[in-house]
Amino acid sequence: MKIIRSKSFTAERAWGALDIANMGGITTRLHWTDQPYKWHVNDGEEVFAVLDGRVEMRYREADVEHSTVLETGDVFFASVGAEHVAHPLGEARILVIERAGSV
Repeated sequence: MKIIRSKSFTAERAWGALDIANMGGITTRLHWTDQPYKWHVNDGEEVFAVLDGRVEMRYREADVEHSTVLETGDVFFASVGAEHVAHPLGEARILVIERAGSV
């Protein structure tokens, strides 16, 4: 049993994570960041839920770049092959569910 107070979680570096669970190769991790990630394509699907803060999510579809701001409580789903990058607007805490070892 675990109870995690996400609002109080911080990491020593941007995108540092607390591993919450590994369920049959699917990980659930809580990330803290105040810096952008990098453009990437996951090797599987990804669920990205903003628990605290705001995040500008940039993604490409048919070589066209799009952007949306995710508020606290918003969820972004990246399907297989979806190129994307997260840019926090200040500090953010994000729950990420994805295949273990994914980028």
